[in-house]
Amino acid sequence: MSVENAYTPPVRGRSTRQKRAVWAALNSLEDFVSAQDLHRILENRGEKVSLATVYRVLQTHHEEGLLDVLRPDDGEAIYRLCAAEEHHHHLVCRVCGLAVEFEAPEVETWTSELARKNGFTEVQHTLEVYGLCEKCAAAS
Repeated sequence: MSVENAYTPPVRGRSTRQKRAVWAALNSLEDFVSAQDLHRILENRGEKVSLATVYRVLQTHHEEGLLDVLRPDDGEAIYRLCAAEEHHHHLVCRVCGLAVEFEAPEVETWTSELARKNGFTEVQHTLEVYGLCEKCAAAS
């Protein structure tokens, strides 16, 4: 897919070749990817995008709600295009990394009530539940 012909999401600031290249690479992946791995993918495609730019673009897209982000045990954030339009959470396999999106209205209610009781406003949250998927559990 040509970077110039790739869909460019609405982003803050101007649309640059580097932003389009990052978006095109993300668009071609189905799974979560770290900024460093995404940078390597871009390099392998012959794209000239600095690692700092990759981090900046990923952060911007995440803030705009276009990307899901997970922070596994190793601490390095991994990103994927967000499939769900609504606020959601993830069930993540610790072995293979399979991520299943789910909504949890009861968590939303609890979070809002907790914030209200403690005088917090403009609260945001993420919830990732880690375990073993059926396939990995059967293999172990």
